[in-house]
Amino acid sequence: MFVAETKDLGRLVKSLREKLGLSQEKLAARLGVTFSSVNRWENGHTKPSPLAVQKLEELVFELGPAGKEMSDEFFGN
Repeated sequence: MFVAETKDLGRLVKSLREKLGLSQEKLAARLGVTFSSVNRWENGHTKPSPLAVQKLEELVFELGPAGKEMSDEFFGN
């Protein structure tokens, strides 16, 4: 399920980044995007592409039980 609200996507990106213990730069590298993209997503200026959202969802699932609440909140899984 795609998260439609830009502010919700920003919260997702920031929450996920913090749970993974990554800086914006390191998350960007892991996703194959630029630092400025991650920064704009977190600040609600732009939305990630559908492919980036898919990669974010995969990272949430990689968290296992720790990512369950985040998965339920943002992806309805």
